[in-house]
Amino acid sequence: MKIDIHSHILPKEWPDLRKRFGYGGWVQLQHHKKGEAKMLKDGKVFRVVQENCWDPDVRIREMDQAGVTMQALSTVPVMFSYWAKPQDTLDLCQLLNDDLAATTARYPQRFVGLGTVPMQAPELAVKEMERCVRKLGFPGIQIGSHINEWDLNAPELFPVYAAAERLNCALFVHPWDMQMDGRMAKYWFPWLVGMPVETTMAICSMIMGGVFAKFPKLKVCFAHGGGAFPFTLGRISHGFNMRPDLCAQDNPINPKKYLGSFYTDSLVHDPLALKLLTDVMGKDKVILGTDYPFPLGELEPGKLIDSMEEFDDETKDKLKAGNALAFLGLERKQFE
Repeated sequence: MKIDIHSHILPKEWPDLRKRFGYGGWVQLQHHKKGEAKMLKDGKVFRVVQENCWDPDVRIREMDQAGVTMQALSTVPVMFSYWAKPQDTLDLCQLLNDDLAATTARYPQRFVGLGTVPMQAPELAVKEMERCVRKLGFPGIQIGSHINEWDLNAPELFPVYAAAERLNCALFVHPWDMQMDGRMAKYWFPWLVGMPVETTMAICSMIMGGVFAKFPKLKVCFAHGGGAFPFTLGRISHGFNMRPDLCAQDNPINPKKYLGSFYTDSLVHDPLALKLLTDVMGKDKVILGTDYPFPLGELEPGKLIDSMEEFDDETKDKLKAGNALAFLGLERKQFE
C-alpha cells in the first residue's frame, strides 16, 4: 500500500476572480491546448500544468501505473490567497473545497481531501475548517508556512490550532510566498533554497513559539522532509542553549525535546537525506509525499523508500502507508 500525503490538484475551471472581486492578484487557468493549461497571475504565466492537475481520471490512471493506493489532495499553494480581502479568500476557499469534495466523494477509496481556509482571518478559518471536517468529510487542511506577516507562532492563529485539536483535523504545512526577487531571482532559488528555508522557519516558529506545548494533540506534517530542519537541528539546539535570551523567549524547552511531536513528508530525493530524516524524526513520523504532479516531486512514488536496504519491511510500510493513516486518523481497511 502507498499513500501519498503530498499531491496537488486544481478545479478544471473557475470564475474570473478579478471580475468577481474587483481587483487583481488572482490566479486564473487558461486552457490553451488539449490537455494543458496556463496558470496566469495578472496575465503573466506562473506555471503550465497538464490535465493530471485537474482530471481525476487521468490522475488515477497514473496512480495505478505507479502503484499508489490513495492520495491526500490539496490545492496548489499559490491559491492560498492570504493577501486578499478575507471574505474573498473565503469565497475562493469554498469553491476549491467544494470541488475537492466532489472528487473525493466520487472516488472515496482513492482520494481524501486536505482543505484550504482563509488563515488571515482566523474566525473565518475556523468556520471553514469545521465545514471541511464535518460537512465535506476531510481529515485535514493544508496551510502555508506563514500568513502574511504572521509566522505560525502568532497568537492570532491559536484559535485555529485549538479548533484543529478539537476537530482532530490534521494540518499539512506547505512552504509558499518565498522571496522571488533580488538574489533569489536566479537558478530557481525560490524553489530550491527558499522553500526549505520557509519550512525550517515554520517548524522553529511552532516549536519556539510554544505551539506544540500549548496544543499537544495537534497533528502537523511539514512538506519537503522538513526543509533544512533535520540537518540543522544540532545548530538550532546549540544556539537555543547558548542564547536563551533570544531563542527561549516564548518557550523554555529545547527544540530537540519536540522530536516525535510532528511529522514530515519523505520528499528529499536522496538516500542519505532520507536516512538522516528517519533517524532524526523517527520512523513513525515520516510519510510518503511526492508533490505530484510537479517536476520537483518524486517521479516514481515510493521508489526511494523501497531502495533503502537498511529499512526493514515494517519500516517501509510505515513510511509508505501506516504513518499517513495515523496522521490522517484513517483506517487501512478503508483503502484495501
